[in-house]
Amino acid sequence: YTRGTVTAFAPFDARADAEALRKAMKGLGTDEETVLSILTTRNNAQRQEIASAFKTLFGRDLVDDLKSELTGKFETLMVSLMRPAHLFDAHALKHAIKGAGTNEKVLTEILASRTPAEVQNIKQVYLQEYEANLEDKITGETSGHFQRLLVVLLQANRDPDAGVDEALVEQDAQVLFRAGELKWGTDEEKFITILGTRSVSHLRRVFDKYMTISGFQIEETIDRETSGDLEKLLLAVVKCVRSVPAYFAETLYYSMKGAGTDDDTLIRVMVSRSEVDLLDIRREFRKNFAKSLYQMIQKDTSGDYRKALLLLCGGDDD
Repeated sequence: YTRGTVTAFAPFDARADAEALRKAMKGLGTDEETVLSILTTRNNAQRQEIASAFKTLFGRDLVDDLKSELTGKFETLMVSLMRPAHLFDAHALKHAIKGAGTNEKVLTEILASRTPAEVQNIKQVYLQEYEANLEDKITGETSGHFQRLLVVLLQANRDPDAGVDEALVEQDAQVLFRAGELKWGTDEEKFITILGTRSVSHLRRVFDKYMTISGFQIEETIDRETSGDLEKLLLAVVKCVRSVPAYFAETLYYSMKGAGTDDDTLIRVMVSRSEVDLLDIRREFRKNFAKSLYQMIQKDTSGDYRKALLLLCGGDDD
C-alpha cells in the first residue's frame, strides 16, 4: 500500500524515541505534544520497535504508561496507534461482539471493506490471539439474513477478478431485478449470494446492467427492499465494490456530521487507513462533500486529540 498518509519515518531511532516518550510522561504532568508528534509520524512497525525499546530501557510497558498518563479520546487514539497492525481488525471485531449488545456497525464496516485475503488473515489472527473461532462468535451474536451475509463474507470466497463474463452479468442483473423490484416481498438470499461471492469487476458491470434493466441504481432497490442491519451491510458491500476510499470518506463524514461525533468510528478509520489509502479517502472526501477531511476534523474536534488527528490526516486538500 502506498496511498497512506503515514509512512516510515527517517532517520528513525527507536531508542531516542523511547527516551523522549519516557521523559514526556515521567514526573508531574505529561508533555502531550511530544507523545502525539512521535506516535503520529512513525508507522506501525516503527511504533512496535519503540515499544520494545521502551521495555528494554525502562522495564515498563509503553501502552500501560500511555493509559495512565493520558485521558479521554486522546488516550484512545494513542493506544489505538500502538496496537500492532495485524491485530487491529481482530481486536475491533472482538470488542464489537463482546459483552451485552453487538456493535453491528463495526462488523459491517470491517467485513464489507476488507479483501478476501485480509479477511482470511483476520480469522487466523483471531484464532491465535483469542483462541476462538471468529465465525462461531459472530453467528452466536447475530441472526437472520444479516448473519447469513456476514458468514458469506467471512468465507472470503469472492471470485477472483478474472475476465468478466457478459452473459453472467446479464443473468445476475436479471436475478437481482426479479428478487427485488419485480417480486412481492424480497428474495434476500439472491442478493446475499451475488453480492457476497462475485468478483468486484463483475459486480461493477452487474450494477451498470441493473440500472439499464430496472431504471434504478442497485442502492435504491436495496434501500426499498431491505431494512435494518441487513440493509446497511448490503449497502456497505455495494459501496465498497464501487470504491473503498469513497466508502470510508462517507463513513468519516457521517462520524462527524450533525450533533456529536462518533469518535470510535473516527479513530478506527483514521488509524486503520492511515497507512493504506487515506490519501485516496481524502480525495474522495473533498470530491463528495465540498469540504476537506482536514477542515471537518478541525471544526469537529479539539485539543491534543484534534492535533493528533490532523497530523494523521497529513494535510489539507483545498
